[in-house]
Amino acid sequence: MDSGFTDLLRPHLRFLPTGKPLAADASLRDLGLTSMQAIEVMFDIEDRYGVSLDDEQLNDVTFSTAEHLWRAVDQARTSSAA
Repeated sequence: MDSGFTDLLRPHLRFLPTGKPLAADASLRDLGLTSMQAIEVMFDIEDRYGVSLDDEQLNDVTFSTAEHLWRAVDQARTSSAA
């Protein structure tokens, strides 16, 4: 994960204490990510990285942890660059 990605997620994670790093395996739901905020995260990803996730990636597993979501974003970035 790059620091820009964690910066993008942080405002949507109301239970992540200020100054505490976002662990790659931390549950995004436990940190406060709601389904409505997940939609906002998708818009933020599109704005920052210029990619959209495929419909089959829009699921609970993809949004379960920062690492899972980052892998999906990174895969989309790689696919769009090819």
